[in-house]
Amino acid sequence: MAIEPKKHPMPVQDPKVRAHNFDEVALGYDEKTAVAEALRCLNCKNKPCVQGCPVNIDIPDFISKVKESKFEEAYEIISKSSSLPAVCGRVCPQETQCEQKCTLGIKFEPVGIGRLERFVADYHNTYFKGITAVPVSNGHKVAVVGSGPSGLTCAGDLAKKGYRVTVFEALHLAGGVLVYGIPEFRLPKSIVKKETDALKEYGVDIQTDVVIGKTLTVDELFEMGYEAVFIGSGAGLPKFMGIPGESLKGVYSANEFLTRNNLMKAYRNDSATPIMHAKRVAVVGGGNVAMDAARTALRLGAESVHIIYRRSMEEIPARREEVEHAEEEGIIFDILRNPVEILGYHNPENKRDEKNGFVTGIKVIKCELGEPDEQGRRRPVEIPGSEYVIDVDCVIMSIGTSPNPLIKSTTKGLEVNRRGGIIVEEQTGKTSKDGVYAGGDAVTGAATVILAMGAGKTAAKAIDEYIMSR
Repeated sequence: MAIEPKKHPMPVQDPKVRAHNFDEVALGYDEKTAVAEALRCLNCKNKPCVQGCPVNIDIPDFISKVKESKFEEAYEIISKSSSLPAVCGRVCPQETQCEQKCTLGIKFEPVGIGRLERFVADYHNTYFKGITAVPVSNGHKVAVVGSGPSGLTCAGDLAKKGYRVTVFEALHLAGGVLVYGIPEFRLPKSIVKKETDALKEYGVDIQTDVVIGKTLTVDELFEMGYEAVFIGSGAGLPKFMGIPGESLKGVYSANEFLTRNNLMKAYRNDSATPIMHAKRVAVVGGGNVAMDAARTALRLGAESVHIIYRRSMEEIPARREEVEHAEEEGIIFDILRNPVEILGYHNPENKRDEKNGFVTGIKVIKCELGEPDEQGRRRPVEIPGSEYVIDVDCVIMSIGTSPNPLIKSTTKGLEVNRRGGIIVEEQTGKTSKDGVYAGGDAVTGAATVILAMGAGKTAAKAIDEYIMSR
């Protein structure tokens, strides 16, 4: 049977419709399409796709089960390696990881591994409830700080080994960046809840509204009987450019903008912390978070949304799928542009308004690409005299985040680098403090969900070895 050269298309909402709602954009494969896509897999003996997966899912084996319509058996294979399959199937950048290694991709389009993972996880969540058996307790206790992807993965892997794991979450809902950062149209919160509920069935205790470093310290966790601590607190401290006008009303960090909409429902008129419904929005940055912010602003009623990015479309770091969805929805890409000032309206009769007026525009300067920087990307060079103004009433800064210094400042002997990331041994996640491990964005700064999961998995293995060798 001839192999189909292209992936089976992912059904999606019509762009004109989805631009005005928060329902999930991608609709998922049905059983027939999933089997047809699985049949494209060559079932390579050396499994190069597994080498590209940060959590080492046995991809050919689970796809083989999909070929046979044994979807629950496929789920069991995935769940041996991943605690969050329905999440990963939606937000993991498979195109630069497992699918990039796919042998079929040498000649044709690679197998739609992410689409199949999502299908299998959704099938399980629809037709199967509960876990087969709760692991027998081994009598050891571990604390996990943060319920984002790294923390949940670490907790899940340890719970399956019989550890009594308590996850401490600062916010009122579990999920970390999965609930506060990623919009509903990309990752429905019901999916995250199903994944966290599954971990609870394994015995994981998730305690919300606990700020480690304030409510409790890492040192106090050891005093409470926890034998090891994993820090997966993420990177929630936003960065700004330091240009004039960033204190104007209508300037947000993407972190605040998305958190207030995703978690605090600030878009509602009856919200206790309302957010402005801007008509003309500029988002500065080119990553997935920038795409999320821009597409959220559009759904909140913006008439025009600009993404301002200082390099070209070839260098843009966001997933290609997210860029394409944004373009389809009418987002305007102002590439090779860099902001130099945010302009605002000041009421001279109101002295309190002198420094904090309302945004009226953003001044940008044109750029061209010069020599590659230390990461190999061509450096943007500003073109003198090319400045112009884009009329907007809201600016969202999406140029990255860094770890919050709270845990470092309240934990004795915990070393961090100059960017605030916790320093760890790469192979184990071990920090400079005995019994403390860390991973995810708290170590690397803002990165992908799947890399954070990989770090949580690495640390769980090391924690198990540490405790069992004592």
